[in-house]
Amino acid sequence: MPFLLARNWWTLVIRGLVAILFGILTFIWPAITVAVLVLLFGAYALVDGIFNLIGVFHRSNPNERWWALLLEGIVGIGAGLVTFFWPAITALALVYVIAAWALLTGIFELVAAFRLRQELGGELLLIFGGILSIILAIVFAAVPVLGAFSIAFAIGIYAVIFGVLMLSLGFRLRSWEHRFGAGTGAMPLPAR
Repeated sequence: MPFLLARNWWTLVIRGLVAILFGILTFIWPAITVAVLVLLFGAYALVDGIFNLIGVFHRSNPNERWWALLLEGIVGIGAGLVTFFWPAITALALVYVIAAWALLTGIFELVAAFRLRQELGGELLLIFGGILSIILAIVFAAVPVLGAFSIAFAIGIYAVIFGVLMLSLGFRLRSWEHRFGAGTGAMPLPAR
C-alpha cells in the first residue's frame, strides 16, 4: 500500500485540490440550495472515488494491499451516483448519505494509514483525515436536522481541511518517492 500511494502521489494532490475547491464553493455560495449542494457533493464524491480507483489500477506490484483504496473508491463513486440519480433528495437524506460516506471513507483511510505506518511512518496526515471524516459522520448522524446552510458550511470546513491534509500527504509521498525511487521495486525504507 505505501508504494502504491507513493507512486500515485499525484492522485492525492488532485483529491486535495478538488476537496479544497469544493469547500471554497460552499463558502462562496452560503445560501446554496439543497439541489446545488447535492450536485456539488455528488461531483466531489464521484471524482474522489474515481481517483482512488485510478490509484488501485496504477499499482505495479500485484501483491500490494489495495483493497481499502478500492473499497473507498467504490463507496465514493456509489455516494456520487446516489446523489446524481436521486436529485430530489431532501436535506435530511443528504445528511445521512454524507454521514455514511464519511464514516466508510474515514475507516478506509485509517486502515490505509496503519498500513502506511508499517512501511514508512509519518502517516499522521492520513490518520487526521480519517478521524476528521469519522467526526463529520458522527456529527451529521447525531444532528441530522441541520439546515442546508449549516450542511454547506460544515461540509465546506471539512472539505478544505481534508483537502489540505491530502495535498500535504501527496507532496510528502512525492518527495519520498523521488528520494527513494518507489517505482524501482528495491527501495530503502526511511528511518522512523
